[in-house]
Formats: sequence, C-alpha cells, structure tokens
Amino acid sequence: MFKTFLTATTALALCGAASIAGAEPLKIGASLPITGNFSINGLKHKQGYELCVDLINARGGMLGREVELIVSDNRSDAATALAQYERFINVDGVEAVFGTFSSKLSFPLSNVLAKYGMVHPLPAGGALRIYRQGHDNLFYFQPNAAEYVGASLNGIIADLVPEGEAPKTAAVVHADDFFANAVAAGLLGKVVTNPSDGSIVEDMSPGYITTAGMDLVYDEIWPEEGFNDWLRLANSIKKSGAEMIIALTASAEEATQLTRALKTVRATPKLVYLSQGTQAEYHEGVGDASDGVVIHTSWHPAAPYDSVLGGQPFSNADFVTAFSAAFGTDPDEDSAIPFAVCQGIEQSILATGGTDNAAMGQWLSDRNSAAPVQTVLGNFHWDETGLAIDKPFLMTQWQNDGELSFIYPTGDFDGIAPFSYPKGGF
Repeated sequence: MFKTFLTATTALALCGAASIAGAEPLKIGASLPITGNFSINGLKHKQGYELCVDLINARGGMLGREVELIVSDNRSDAATALAQYERFINVDGVEAVFGTFSSKLSFPLSNVLAKYGMVHPLPAGGALRIYRQGHDNLFYFQPNAAEYVGASLNGIIADLVPEGEAPKTAAVVHADDFFANAVAAGLLGKVVTNPSDGSIVEDMSPGYITTAGMDLVYDEIWPEEGFNDWLRLANSIKKSGAEMIIALTASAEEATQLTRALKTVRATPKLVYLSQGTQAEYHEGVGDASDGVVIHTSWHPAAPYDSVLGGQPFSNADFVTAFSAAFGTDPDEDSAIPFAVCQGIEQSILATGGTDNAAMGQWLSDRNSAAPVQTVLGNFHWDETGLAIDKPFLMTQWQNDGELSFIYPTGDFDGIAPFSYPKGGF
C-alpha cells in the first residue's frame, strides 16, 4: 500500500561539473498559486521547491539525472490547478509531482493524482476530509490535520497560563475557507462531513473551546473572497467582551487586515491566536500590534532538526543559511514546508532506485519512527490515511516587536522563549 550547504555561486559551478549532462532530465511538476488570494504563500512555496531542486542538482541530481522543476501558476483557482497537473502527467511527462498550497486546491487534486497513481506529497492541505476519502497515495508534510490544532492551543492555556488567569470567553471568527473551516470545526466541536456524500468523517464535539473551560460569546464567518468589512468585524469582536480572540484567516493578508482593525478599535483581549501570521509580511504590516499574538507553525528556524539531502547530512541550520544566500531574506514555514516535501520525494526516489510511483509510495508508507523520512521539519512517518504520526504542532508568539519566538511544547528542544501573557491592547 502507498502509504553541506553550498553557496549559490559554488552550487552553479558544481552543477555544471556534475556528471548529469547527457542524461534525460527527471521532470517534477508543481502547480502553485503565484497570483491570486494565496500568492504570498505560493511564491514562498515556489522558492522552497526551487532551492531544494537547485541544491540537489548541485550535488549531482537524482540517480545521475538533472532534476527539471516545472512550475505553473494556478492563480489560486482549483480548476486551473487540476488542469495543470493533468498537463504535467499527460503532456509534459513528469515522473513525480510536488503538491500545491491550500486545502481548497488540495482536496480536488487528491482525486486526480489518485487516478493516475501518483504519490501526492502535500505541503498544505490540512482539512481532515482530504485524508478520509480512502486514497492511499497521500503524505502530509505537516504535523496533523487542521481540526486538531486546538489541542496545542489548549496545551498552552493549561500549561503556560498562570492558574486562575485563563481566558473564560472566546470569539471565533474565520474565513469560509477549507482550512479555516477545518480548524473551526475542532474548536467549536462540529461534525466533519465528506462533501461528496455527506458521510461523517469525524465528530469533534464537545470542541476544544469547551474543554478549555471557555464560553463562546461571538462567532462569525466571512466570505472566502471579497471581504473588506474588517472594522465592523473588529468592533463586533470587541463588543463581545471576549477574553480570547481566535481568528482563522485564509491568508497572511487577511490576518494583517484584521489585526490592523483590532488595533484601530483598541481591543484588549488576554490572548490572541491566528491561523496565519508567521510570515515577515504580517509583522511588517501590523508592527508592534503583533506582540503577544500566538500562531501555530510546522517549522521554526531554531529547531535543531537534522535531515538529509542528496544522501548527505543537511540540517535545519543549513537550510536557513542556504535560503538566505539564495534569496537575500530569511525563510519562514511557507518555504521550509515545500523544501521538506522535495526532500521526501528525493529520499523515496533514491531509496527505490527510480520513479515508479507505486514503489515510491510503498517506501513512504513503510516509514516508521526508527526509519523515518528526514527533513528540515523533523522526522516523518504516516498513518494509513497520510497524516503524520506523533508530530505535534509548534506554537510561536510574536514578541519584542519583531521576533517570532518558539513557546510550545516546552520539552522538545532548547531555545524556548517564555510565554508572554496577557496580551492586553493591540
């Protein structure tokens, strides 16, 4: 069942010297939202894929073949993404694919790639319903399904908030988006269904808000596209008196707009959690209003993860250095996650000695805690649905007007910053 860092100059020189000239290139396709609603995330995913492929080629390619990455802009549109993957397979002759960004695009794409028997490594697409369709070719390169994010959030409240000072009321606002709806389902205790046949995927009751001892005092969903009534929404949140604000946005831009609005109305919650906002663009857009905001993530630059690339050791620190040298800026999770996807696909190809997707998928399915896929996000092995096993979310907090600090879980590795609480005003 499916289930040594180089500088950019040195990399180019070695690539030219590598013994891959004359061999047919190994084509890999990726459709990404380079424009449209998800463009910030899509562009960074492109950088993560490109950096990984460049470094692989600098080390001699895969199986003595240069890797050719074919990237198409799906404009954040699902139908376009599906058509592009069809073209990759039927026209371009790709031998493997990298996944796209967002649950909205990944859910329908999972059916297409299953039809062709292609390994489907997902960098984004956390909605649980994706993994309950019965496909055996899915491998999610993040900690867990979106519905379970609330468990880590509750861990912060239980373990880090002083006794007697935990928030008692919560406001949950979110985009009508695949991922945001999935996180909200877990928080609010909803029943998750398969949209194709209405069958129950998971019953999330009573929900993480209830188990954390909070009462829901405000709940609103905004349209996936075209929403701009941020000040009205921020005023409604403030008037609710919620001590905890949970905002599940479809993009970093939406997180920026809502944070600015909450600052304008002078909201004063004890705790704020956002589903997006680890990006530097978020802090640049809101400034010190970000201080105290908590965001889950799959990656942090301080995590001391060891991995492999081209069959050689390649640490998380190596990734940070390589990315900064290549692009002149620091990476964030939107570039680290696709880099990890590329690592996983490379390891499956090298281990099986080819690009037979059935063999690659079987090898990935056979991974376990003793023999995992090793990436800059840490180690991965998956259950039969394609979700990672024993891999909690990392929780971060913006602190000191510009530092995204790792705060939870506290026992995983060194470098954990003290939790700043309460937030107070924006």
